[in-house]
Amino acid sequence: MTLRGTIRGMLCGLALTATSGVAQAQDIVSPPSTGGNGIKVGNGRLHPYFELMSRVDSGVGYFNDAQEQLPGGVSPDLSGELALHFRPGFRLDLPSSRLAFNLNANLDYVLFTGLMTKGSGAASHMAGAADMLARINPDAPLSLELSDQFARSDRTRTTAIGAGILSLYNEAKARLPWKPGGGAVEVAPSVAYALEFFEPLAASAPVDCGDGVCDPLRADRFDYGNLRVGLESRWRFLPKTALVLDTGVDMRRYFNDGGPEATLLRALIGVAGLVSPKVAVTAKVGWGQNFGDPGGGTLIAQLEGTYLYGPTLTFKGGYLRTMEPVAAYGIFRDDRGYAEVRSLMGGKLTLRAAGAVDFLSFAGARDDTVVTVDAGPEYQFRPWLTGALGYTLSKRSSSVDGGGLNYTRHEGYARLLVTY
Repeated sequence: MTLRGTIRGMLCGLALTATSGVAQAQDIVSPPSTGGNGIKVGNGRLHPYFELMSRVDSGVGYFNDAQEQLPGGVSPDLSGELALHFRPGFRLDLPSSRLAFNLNANLDYVLFTGLMTKGSGAASHMAGAADMLARINPDAPLSLELSDQFARSDRTRTTAIGAGILSLYNEAKARLPWKPGGGAVEVAPSVAYALEFFEPLAASAPVDCGDGVCDPLRADRFDYGNLRVGLESRWRFLPKTALVLDTGVDMRRYFNDGGPEATLLRALIGVAGLVSPKVAVTAKVGWGQNFGDPGGGTLIAQLEGTYLYGPTLTFKGGYLRTMEPVAAYGIFRDDRGYAEVRSLMGGKLTLRAAGAVDFLSFAGARDDTVVTVDAGPEYQFRPWLTGALGYTLSKRSSSVDGGGLNYTRHEGYARLLVTY
């Protein structure tokens, strides 16, 4: 067995353990608080849940039996489909002054119905997600946090590659918060290691795939491991305002010929906190520098504001400029503007709308623009029953040719969540 196969097997085993069996990165569900419901476990409670979601997606993937299939095993564009998600899961909360433990996990069977694209049913698959956090002595001046995040889904954290790809991702992290002298100062060193593996969603590829980055059938060459060592510092010089310093180093290595490896240092300094009872601001500026091939550095920054218009209406918006390691190119820069509004009406109806524009610049003269919009209502019918509707728009254009990098994707969904 190869090293890649061994690691993939270990990750799948971890997922089976964490989820009591075996998701999109955003598919980890956060069920609403259910008061005294659930199953009592020690000082905490276990809340099983089940979510049923239907999703009409205009750009699921590339399928061999699509009506517009071209010779040579390629498809001219992303194909649409109606997908059903069957998602059982549980949330476990164990509060304690010695060992606090939280685990939220689910399985997600994604069924492609074949109603919109013939032959898509063969791409039905098992997905899932799990988030775990254990805090040892959480109230003490020196504590230890151990966390793990797992996701298998058709959305990847690697921005360079295109659509129609399944991602298997896992990150294990240890963090050591230290609060000397009553908590005005906090220093938290951390270390994390992430793995991500790729496979095609279906046995077809887009036409005119440029340099091959958008080809799902070759995505496994971008499998990687990423070691991150970081240090977060915070000095609360006012009751609700702090000086923050965030530094970290990412060391990205690829298991196959996935592109230039990166050793990326980032450091940010700024302030975060309330400037008035209704306005919170985060403002940070710093530098990112890649010591790997092909090198390069840039100014990085974040400016974010949150406005609490009233107890039930919140506005948030900001600008983020960051530098990250990425497959095929080594590093990329992201200039992102984003905004979100959320309103709670009557204590049960939540209305939300969010949008973002990302200008991505990859080392090697490639530039992408990504526009995303997500909006919809959510209603809590009962403490244990929640329903939601939503629409998501994703529009991507790239200086590199290929259907997987140039597309407009419409998604509409309806979901029903039952929590005990």
